[in-house]
Amino acid sequence: MKSTALMVVGTFLLLAAGCEPAAKSARGFRLPDGDIKKGKAAFTALKCHACHTVDGVELPPPEKPARVTVALGGEAVNVKTYGDLVTSIIDPSHKLALAYKKESVSQDEKSLMADCNEAMTVRQMIDLVAFLQSRYKKLDFEAWRYQ
Repeated sequence: MKSTALMVVGTFLLLAAGCEPAAKSARGFRLPDGDIKKGKAAFTALKCHACHTVDGVELPPPEKPARVTVALGGEAVNVKTYGDLVTSIIDPSHKLALAYKKESVSQDEKSLMADCNEAMTVRQMIDLVAFLQSRYKKLDFEAWRYQ
């Protein structure tokens, strides 16, 4: 009995030691809470509305028509996480929108989304994520399935 307990504790310690996060792990990453209204203003100021619509939100018309308009927000089976949204904004080529033909949202495996990293402040990004995250709703799959 004693040897079994020691074996369990030893196994746990070995596993725990191997669970150290990698240097590029997102563990512990957290930005302050954003302001939804300021996020909507940032969305317009950064001209995101030139290529994106946001479910349930009135936005000014774009200055010129986009090659493709990518819809954001709405009901989704998998709601976009905070990390998904931050990554999509600062590294849009990381994961391309699956609902669109690859050639309509990318060229040479790079997203057509404008790089705003030099123009966008950290505060704008934080508020932008709060705004976008507020526009996603988890789809009640069971209710939808029986409609």
